[in-house]
Amino acid sequence: MKEALAQIIFHSIKKSYDKEILSAEAIAELLEVPPNRDMGDYAFPCFRLSKELKAAPPMISQWLSESIVSDIATAKPLGGYLNFFLEREKFARRVLDSLQAEGERYGSSDIGKGKTICLDYSSINIAKRFSVGHLSTTMIGNSLRRIYDFLGYKTIAINHLGDWGTQFGKLIYAYKTWGTPEELEKDGVEALTKLYVKFHDEAEKDPSLDEEGRKWFKAIEEGDAEALRLFNLFKELTLRDSEVVFDMLGVKFDSYAGESFYNDKMDRVIEELKAKGLLENSDGASVVNLDAYGMPPCLILKKDGATLYATRDIAAALYRHDTYAFDKCLYVVAYQQDLHFKQVFQVIELMGYDFAKDLKHVSFGMISFEGQMLSTRKGRMIFLEDLLKRACEKALDIINEKNPDLENKEEIAKQVGIGAVIYTDLQNSRIKDIDFRWDRALNFDGETGPYVQYTHTRCCSVLRKAADIPYTEPDYAALSDDASQQLLRLISRFPEQMLLAADKYEPSILTRSMTEIAKAFNKYYYDQRILTENPAETSARLLLTKATKDVLKTAMYLIGMDAPERM
Repeated sequence: MKEALAQIIFHSIKKSYDKEILSAEAIAELLEVPPNRDMGDYAFPCFRLSKELKAAPPMISQWLSESIVSDIATAKPLGGYLNFFLEREKFARRVLDSLQAEGERYGSSDIGKGKTICLDYSSINIAKRFSVGHLSTTMIGNSLRRIYDFLGYKTIAINHLGDWGTQFGKLIYAYKTWGTPEELEKDGVEALTKLYVKFHDEAEKDPSLDEEGRKWFKAIEEGDAEALRLFNLFKELTLRDSEVVFDMLGVKFDSYAGESFYNDKMDRVIEELKAKGLLENSDGASVVNLDAYGMPPCLILKKDGATLYATRDIAAALYRHDTYAFDKCLYVVAYQQDLHFKQVFQVIELMGYDFAKDLKHVSFGMISFEGQMLSTRKGRMIFLEDLLKRACEKALDIINEKNPDLENKEEIAKQVGIGAVIYTDLQNSRIKDIDFRWDRALNFDGETGPYVQYTHTRCCSVLRKAADIPYTEPDYAALSDDASQQLLRLISRFPEQMLLAADKYEPSILTRSMTEIAKAFNKYYYDQRILTENPAETSARLLLTKATKDVLKTAMYLIGMDAPERM
């Protein structure tokens, strides 16, 4: 609808003033939704035209309102704004025609055709269980991938594994000293965790064990067959453990190239930095000076010649650009790494790579559970698989209480429980910290995942009841009431919200959009009788119900939730 109104305003300006001041695209971006329904459905601020037309905004809005002729909206001046009141019956027809044509693809586009976006997210650590601390990076990254796919981009999902460092040498020593293949096969990552803890306990008594760990890590670096065999076994066990969680969340990756993958690709970075005169000595370490950019130096090599995260991230960026020729590369990593990525991106720019401008750190806040921050040292670490299973159990308890005869209730409980966790994670702006609380997450009232899913099932229930009703040409005048129009307005804005979510790297925009649509449908459901004695009215109201169902299902898919048809 914004695009249609923008075209009307564009032609009105051109007709009234015989010149193009703003493009239709620029006008569409300026169109606002008034805070008060009495002020109309959309408003165009005329302040942007004031300087060019040498007139006050209220005068411009008056002139434009007199020149606009439209069959989809009435234009009225209100101060410095030109406000539009949609013609309700025609608006309903326009929105529902689009939904009938596109269905669950409503809001999709091909704006990303021919473009590639790399997304670096999740970044699990080898030899550690998948904790709740990795939930946000995993779900934000997964949602952004689905959004960009929906908009026609080619996406490359990368899980940049944390699989390098002396801790792996320590783990090999611990396994060869105290571990057994049987324990490893039986307990997987849990066995590795216990071995790692035992190593540190023993190293406190005998510090020489640290040197043994360094020797084994050096063996990994030098390609020792036994060291690599065990190193790869630990990775295999971790990925097998993590795959259970990824399957529960519906998350998939195209690449698991982690830190170790770039071990033989860092010489290029170091040589280029030297050749371009960017590498400086700082107390024996090698750094890139970033004083001119208000940042501390970026450490590339330690005094002993060891590489760091920055070295590997620079190597990874070069490799990804060479391999995927990306148009954009997103790093979904917590805000604590803001400085790290600013330094890395700046160094890549100083190296002369134009694609540095296409690197984006998508930061997010911290997660706590029932008011307490998670901490490994304080014994407050919650593993994601345990959290998801517990959410499913709680959802099943609620279903047994409210609808004990529901078919496939275990599967539906899984959809509701996991959906509740995902919704809670993506409900607010990604930069905000999250406090996960069971009573809020699994509530069927208010702004929660189960509430949106239940609204979808309500739409499905209405459509099932109407399955045998013969089709009649709809009477769109039946959708002229306030409740229907509010629902139609929110549905019509869904494609705009989709583009905004992609532009801002912000899945919460879609979460809020579908929540508002769910709330509006429930008001419509209570205000209007959908199945009436009038076939034409019923047909129109069923079309709006089907449109709501399709948009909710699409939105839930895009943030990673399932859309059950019964609850």
